[in-house]
Amino acid sequence: SFADSSLLSERKRRDREERLNIVLWRQPVVTLQYFFLETLISLKEWTIKLWHRRSILVSFLLTLAVLTATYYIEGTHQQYVRYMEKKFFWCAYWVGLGILSSVGLGTGLHTFLLYLGPHIASVTLAAYECNSVNFPEPPYPDQIICPDEETTEGSISLWAIISKVRLEACMWGAGTAIGELPPYFMARAARLSGAEPDDEEYQEFEEMLEHAETAQDFASRAKVAVQNLVQKVGFFGILACASIPNPLFDLAGITCGHFLVPFWTFFGATLIGKAVIKMHIQKLFVIITFSKHIVEQMVSLIGAIPSIGPSLQKPFQEYLEAQRIKLHHKSDSGVPQGENWLSWMFEKLVIVMVCYFILSIINSMAQSYAKRLQQKMYSEEKTK
Repeated sequence: SFADSSLLSERKRRDREERLNIVLWRQPVVTLQYFFLETLISLKEWTIKLWHRRSILVSFLLTLAVLTATYYIEGTHQQYVRYMEKKFFWCAYWVGLGILSSVGLGTGLHTFLLYLGPHIASVTLAAYECNSVNFPEPPYPDQIICPDEETTEGSISLWAIISKVRLEACMWGAGTAIGELPPYFMARAARLSGAEPDDEEYQEFEEMLEHAETAQDFASRAKVAVQNLVQKVGFFGILACASIPNPLFDLAGITCGHFLVPFWTFFGATLIGKAVIKMHIQKLFVIITFSKHIVEQMVSLIGAIPSIGPSLQKPFQEYLEAQRIKLHHKSDSGVPQGENWLSWMFEKLVIVMVCYFILSIINSMAQSYAKRLQQKMYSEEKTK
C-alpha cells in the first residue's frame, strides 16, 4: 500500500511537470490546440448549466428587455437613465479590474499598480494644482481639467481627495473580494464531496495541515498562523487577513472552504476588509505619496544625485509641467506638448503586463485540458 501511494505521488508529480511544460514559448501548436479545445468544453459546460437554470435565465432576459425598452423610450426619465448608465459602467469597469487582479487566471493582472493607483495619483496631483476636486463632467473622469472658478491657495483637504476617489476605489476592492471566491468554493466542494482535487494550492494546504506542528521556515509558520487565525477567530480573523496587504489570503479562502465556514461569513468579512478598510489604507498611502510638497521634494532629491541627477530630474520636471498645462487647458503655451518618455514607458509597461496576462490565461486553459486528458487516462487504466 505504501509502495502504491509513493508510485501514485510520483506519477502525479511527473504529470504536473508535464502540464507545466505546455506553454506558448515551448509548445506553441499544442498549447493553442489545447486552449481552443478547453474553450469549447468550457462553453459546452456553461451552456448546460444555463439550460438547467433556464428559469433564472428567462427572468434575467425579461429584466434586460424591460431595461432596454426603458433605455430607448423617450421621456423625462432619460436624464436619470443617462446618469445611471454612466455610474453603472464606471462601477462595472472598476469591479472588473478588481476581479482580474485577484481571480488567479494563471496570474493576476496588477490593476492597482496599472490603473487604480495612477488614477488616484492623477486626481491628487490635479486637486493640489487646481485647489479643487470639482472637475468639470464631462470630460472627467476621461480627462481631468481644472474648473473655471477661482479658488484660494491651500483650500484643498485630504478628505476631499479621499471622497473624490472613494467610489472607484471601493468598487475595485469589491472586485478583489469577488475574485477570492474560487479558492473558497473549490475547497468547500472538495470537503463536501470527499474528493481530492489536483490543485497545487489545495494539496499544499493539506500538507501544511499534516505537518503544522513541525513547520520550521518562516513562510510555513506564516501560513500556519493565517490558517489558525481564520479557523479559531472566524469572522474577525478573516476580516483581519483581508484588511491588510496579504499575499497569503488565498490560503484563508481555502481554509474557510475546507472548514465549511458559511459563505456570508467569509464573503462579508472579505468584502468589508478589502473594499472598505484595505482600500482606504492603500488610497491614503497613494494620496500622501503624491501630495504636492512630497512630489516636489522627491524631484529635488532626484536632482541631488551625483552626476546623473540633473539628467534624471529633467524628464520628471517636464512631465509635471506638462500635466499642469493640461489641467489648465492652455495648449497654446510655449512648453512642448510632445510625449514624455515617462508616460511612454508606463504605456509600454501596461501593454507588456496585459499581454503577459493574456498569455497566462491561454497557458492555464491549455494545461487544464492536458489535465483532463491525464484524468481520462487514469480512469481508463482503472477500468482495465
